[in-house]
Amino acid sequence: MSPPVRDVAQIRLDNALRLFDEFVRATVKDPDAATLRGLERRFAERLQIQPSYWSQIKSRSRQIGERLARQFETQTRKPYGWMDQPHDGSAAPPGTPLPLRAGAEPAATDSPLPQDDDERFIVGLVLTYYRRHPQRARTRLLDLLGEVLMTPAAAPTRSPARPAAPAREDEDSLWHRSKSGVAPLKQKKR
Repeated sequence: MSPPVRDVAQIRLDNALRLFDEFVRATVKDPDAATLRGLERRFAERLQIQPSYWSQIKSRSRQIGERLARQFETQTRKPYGWMDQPHDGSAAPPGTPLPLRAGAEPAATDSPLPQDDDERFIVGLVLTYYRRHPQRARTRLLDLLGEVLMTPAAAPTRSPARPAAPAREDEDSLWHRSKSGVAPLKQKKR
């Protein structure tokens, strides 16, 4: 007879409880009830979550999602995907995709979507700016892209003795060539 199939939510809960047990064993030799309550608060702080949230996870009224699972792994120095794999000797549910190993993350250039919190933050900032000031944002973003696309050969070099003459012709031609391959943004209907 095959073992019962466990879902990822149950595996993550089991692993979170396993992490708490490790934390307790590493912190206190013989914990009593009062000590455990204090340790739960400290464990939640270590995971960078609220103690009440940890309590809800333990009572199964909240589940550990993808983002929180990765946060648990980071804060407890476990490898990427550790929270999604059973560590009690049972097998992973059939059809569960194996997580990427740490360091084997997909190339960020393969997808136009933000890959991490930093990229999501930047995209959010740009969108907020664009939604408040579309014309100004469009102009500034194109200017910034023009600076980034400028090749080092076209970039003016400066000598400490005297400033170099501006190479506007090279910069302008490069900018116009780069700009010609970019489709214009659609005007917002009013």
